[in-house]
Amino acid sequence: MAPKVLVSDKLSETAVQIFRDRGIDVDFMPELGKDKEKLAEVIGNYDGLAIRSATKVTEKLLESATNLKVVGRAGIGTDNVDKVAASKKGVIVMNTPFGNMVTTAEHAIAMMFAVARQIPEASASTHAGKWEKSKFMGVELTNKTLGVIGAGNIGGIVCRRARGLEMKVNAYDPFLSEDRANELGVRKVELEELLEKSDFITLHVPLIEATKNILSRENLAKTKKGVRIINCARGGLVDEVALAELLKSGHVAGAGFDVFAEEPATENPLFNLPNVVCTPHLGAATTEAQENVALQVAEQMSDYLMTGAVTNALNMPSVTAEEAKVMGPWLKLAEHLGAFTGQLTDEPIKAVNILYDGGVAEMNLEALNCAVIAGMMKTVNPDVNLVSAPLIAADRGIKVSRTTQPKTGTFDAYIKLTVVTETRERSIAGTVFSDGKPRFIQIKGINIDAEVGQHMLYTTNKDTSGIIGTLGQTLGENGANIANFTLGRTEVGGDAIALLYLDEALPNATREKLAETGLFQSICPLEFAVS
Repeated sequence: MAPKVLVSDKLSETAVQIFRDRGIDVDFMPELGKDKEKLAEVIGNYDGLAIRSATKVTEKLLESATNLKVVGRAGIGTDNVDKVAASKKGVIVMNTPFGNMVTTAEHAIAMMFAVARQIPEASASTHAGKWEKSKFMGVELTNKTLGVIGAGNIGGIVCRRARGLEMKVNAYDPFLSEDRANELGVRKVELEELLEKSDFITLHVPLIEATKNILSRENLAKTKKGVRIINCARGGLVDEVALAELLKSGHVAGAGFDVFAEEPATENPLFNLPNVVCTPHLGAATTEAQENVALQVAEQMSDYLMTGAVTNALNMPSVTAEEAKVMGPWLKLAEHLGAFTGQLTDEPIKAVNILYDGGVAEMNLEALNCAVIAGMMKTVNPDVNLVSAPLIAADRGIKVSRTTQPKTGTFDAYIKLTVVTETRERSIAGTVFSDGKPRFIQIKGINIDAEVGQHMLYTTNKDTSGIIGTLGQTLGENGANIANFTLGRTEVGGDAIALLYLDEALPNATREKLAETGLFQSICPLEFAVS
């Protein structure tokens, strides 16, 4: 019997035809996604569900989805899908992360032109029968300096388009390599320099803890007088209240915003200010982008349902069912190793070397490589998955290599990850014990035995007395409970490390108190997805 797919949102007829051409029985009901009760009644009849944003795939809906195997989201955002519940049900969640990159980049460029020439205001004035030619004096983009915060997929396209407009482009992105910067024709700079020298600033980063409020009141105050700011990425990257004040004072000459901290945005501090262009989250709203993502999701879902091939899955590795039984814990370990280095590395990564020792060297190394890179890249891009991770790494100029070797040493198998930057190499190794739990077994060449927890603290110091007492006392006095405590050193008086498993995330204030002791070379809170 042919697989059955329900299309419950508005996809193009061409996309629907792809399902039919691939031998899939498809029902096209584009309004059904808005009726959650009716959708719940029929969802049990389908193997696949193709959606946009109107359909909400909740835990309750999934309870009725007795035959569902895959949900395909035409677009990048999957906030309308309960991915945890889907994973528990064994339902794959796919998206199409690369279908609207050009469209979003073009919208940012369009916003720059609109703000530079005050086009919306001038248009409204002219429509009103006024002829205020002298009122709308603009500026050229040519020879202006554009600061691009985030030079990944979309940001990279913006860099290229801006260079075509003969702009000087500075890019701030901790994961941007010099080779990639040269390829894009941009200067790689620190955020401080970008703020001080940019005539225009455009943001192209996801909203994560590291980027939240990246243009804070403090950072906005550091910008060049007359700067124009564009945000077509995510709401919450800019302090909108502070920006509104700087627009009123004249320090900021204009702004173009497609996204807002709260959406739908019916009111906002930026609304009704002169030379502020606002659009209702239109970054992906072009005919071409909507068609591209629809065609992509139809192809991906058809591939999976007809051949078992998995593409752009957010909650499943690219491995067979047989492999998954054995590889599951190793995939999790690989992700933890990547997450460890990703959270500690604050400069561009040039190369990643992965050593597979013993039995793990016989597994699906492509999937394990992807898990390492995905764990590492999630610190800057939470939407990365096992399939998109290699593409994102390659796009940033990161060279990934792997080595295999027969069993050596104590463990039957282990994975060792080495990350290379301009100034240093950082390595970490781990294994999976017989209980199926990943463990860290070596950091910086220092042997340890550390259980992986959701909240951890990593410190480095010179081997000296008082470290254990200071850690225990400072954490205890500030309400941080230690679940596990692992120490290691190279030699007496040499380099030493500590890795602590905490019950809760370490507050910044506690980290500052540890720093005040002067005993530690580095103090790094870490977070791991252990569920």
